[in-house]
Amino acid sequence: MAEPRTVSTVGIVGAGTIGSSWAVYFLARGLKVRCWDPLDGYAENVSAFVARAWPLMEELGLADGASLDNLYCYDRIGEALDGVDFVQENGPEDAAIKANLMAEIDRDIAPDVVISSSSTALPVSEFQHKAAHPERIVLGHPFNPPHLMPVVEVGGGKQTESWAIDKAMAFYTEIGKTPIRLRAEIPGHLVNRLQAALYREAVHLVAEGYATVDDIDKAITGGPGLRWAVMGPHMTFHLGGGDGGIVRYLEILGPSQERRWEALGDPKLTDAVKQKIIDGIDVEARGRSIGQLAEERDVGLMKLLKLFHAPDK
Repeated sequence: MAEPRTVSTVGIVGAGTIGSSWAVYFLARGLKVRCWDPLDGYAENVSAFVARAWPLMEELGLADGASLDNLYCYDRIGEALDGVDFVQENGPEDAAIKANLMAEIDRDIAPDVVISSSSTALPVSEFQHKAAHPERIVLGHPFNPPHLMPVVEVGGGKQTESWAIDKAMAFYTEIGKTPIRLRAEIPGHLVNRLQAALYREAVHLVAEGYATVDDIDKAITGGPGLRWAVMGPHMTFHLGGGDGGIVRYLEILGPSQERRWEALGDPKLTDAVKQKIIDGIDVEARGRSIGQLAEERDVGLMKLLKLFHAPDK
């Protein structure tokens, strides 16, 4: 391979909620952003999203050269991808659509440009096969919303070469993300599988009437969620073992963990269960709109990010 390409311009393919969120983050890191989406009028939606989120990015701190003037939206995908150094694809979660989209992106960019997919659950192997250069297609799955959440899951498919994953890892690290390199393909990747495991039990508890939707959410935000913001489950249980650490924890409380695993539920999203969840959300939301709730979420995330990134005194 030639010398690694310095990324100064990113192509956004698919500029819905995730694509727009990526766009504002890339802009805040001083990059030029060239967008394309097949939806009529998408440019206005992207611009509005970026404008709303920009004050948050200013509060977190902008990189040198960061400017809203670096956002460009195009009517044709080829125009949007002209001269880009990295592509972030955010198309529908459909393998056939993504495969066709990857082939189209692949035709419009230089062979050494990495194509990174925000695929939520689809393995890369399911949509890289139609591209002429499948070796440079990688997973770059963010946690929502990408402009605030640090984690990005990075991995490859059966035809992906290691250099492409290395370049994606380096790029995300350079712009301040926390990339996690996945060692194998599995549906749902890593973060969403962990989230799904917790949500399965949350749904089971609602379905069986053990607690309300509101109380289950409070149990997480006021309990393990607070600890997980500081350290993950393995390290948390390492501390739970006292002076003996994880060795002591597994020795003393391992059997208890196994009993709890055996008691976990396997709920089904029947109409009745879905209605319980919907009714519970109505109570917990207390009349707040989706926009208001998203704003509350982002304000809370901002406080945490500022706390964790504050300079040591």
